[in-house]
Amino acid sequence: MELTSKEQKMLEGELGEAARQSMEILFALGKIYGAQNLIPVSSVQVAGVSCKTIGEAGLDYLRDLSSKGAKVKVKTFLNPAGMDREQWQKMRVPEGFAKKQIAVLDAYASMGIDMTCTCAPYLVGLRPKKGEHIAWSESSAVVFANSVLGARTNREGGPSALAAAICGVTPNYGMHLDKNRVADFTVKLGSEPKSATDFGALGAFVGEASKGKNTAFFGLKKATEDQLKGLGAALASWGSNALFFAKGITPEWRVSDSAEEISVGQNEITEMKGKMGVPEKPDLITLGCPHASLQEIGSIAALLRGKKLACELWVCTARQTKEKADKAGYSATIEKAGGKVVADTCMVVCPLEEMGYRKTATHSGKAAKYLGSLCKQQVVFDELGAFICK
Repeated sequence: MELTSKEQKMLEGELGEAARQSMEILFALGKIYGAQNLIPVSSVQVAGVSCKTIGEAGLDYLRDLSSKGAKVKVKTFLNPAGMDREQWQKMRVPEGFAKKQIAVLDAYASMGIDMTCTCAPYLVGLRPKKGEHIAWSESSAVVFANSVLGARTNREGGPSALAAAICGVTPNYGMHLDKNRVADFTVKLGSEPKSATDFGALGAFVGEASKGKNTAFFGLKKATEDQLKGLGAALASWGSNALFFAKGITPEWRVSDSAEEISVGQNEITEMKGKMGVPEKPDLITLGCPHASLQEIGSIAALLRGKKLACELWVCTARQTKEKADKAGYSATIEKAGGKVVADTCMVVCPLEEMGYRKTATHSGKAAKYLGSLCKQQVVFDELGAFICK
């Protein structure tokens, strides 16, 4: 793999131990995947933020890098943490967990990283352009950036993303190359999805069927960014997909002549919904996976105005979006109905099982996948309207 003189100096330790250690990671990754060179990136998203997922070993790693003078060279932000730093007591997060989480966030802050903790940075102003190279980690952010924005990123691991932030470059392979941005799996839709659970179930079904292959959708005539966000998140969580196309909607459309083809109709969607959850009364309703947009929060507030929820509700979003929702009065309406708008976190990386929750509802295909496996929850998959008291 060819390195520039500056990259070579990083690898040899001439620009500091943190840069050397980080360049070693990138160099090894590039060799594994056959990259010919490294390319500059305009932004980085680092996963491995919740202390639930990285544990003590992860915190030690971050502190070690920080002690070696690690500083990021490009715009860098974080994936959601395990709690809302300002509302963790209201959320009833255990104090021991909160202390560890704050230590993780402080370690990242010492490296010059933006403390925006969101899985949807494109909703708070960071929207890379078509063809722009980035190094993002979170699966739903990766598939959205590649598919809806036309930017270019592989799904980075936490250490490789952090290394890219410190060095300002990433190995040039995978989704960064034109030859790999072609669909080899196609889906013909018999009916168009309409609700959040429709898009989530469609993504889950196709994710399982495609097994990570780049996918092209025929028959998806219109979809909002929020709906595409939900579709991509489900594709990524149920099938590890990093790129999808929808003709006339996404900025790219390239389909292989030998692409595999399936048809998906309402029967498949309905059956998939049955696999994704049980019809039980939940302890907690969780929305905002990926993080909710201001428009979504406004729709939730409109649905709840003057009504009461049958159980607790969390609407997860970015800090900047929450502040806008507060000003618009959406948060107050949701709180009056019995819910909360929480920032910097999501249900998947929050310690729900330590907080006494056992049955959690969601309309997110991604959350339905991980609530059971990562949070030991019995999943209830349905629209918010199902949990409003009549």
